[in-house]
Amino acid sequence: MISVNGNPSDVAPGTTVTELLRMLDAPDRGVAVAIGGEVVARSAWGRTSIADEARVEVVMAVQGG
Repeated sequence: MISVNGNPSDVAPGTTVTELLRMLDAPDRGVAVAIGGEVVARSAWGRTSIADEARVEVVMAVQGG
């Protein structure tokens, strides 16, 4: 099972980072992704598949005021 931000998820192994972000309704900007503690470059999101048992962290910037 793949975990996303510390929680078990229904994400299927082989899902790309881009697909995951669409599932999460993540914004187009201000997002960072790490798999197993390694940051994934934005340019690699479309070709980076998430393996079974992976730990994925998705961080979204929030503006305040």
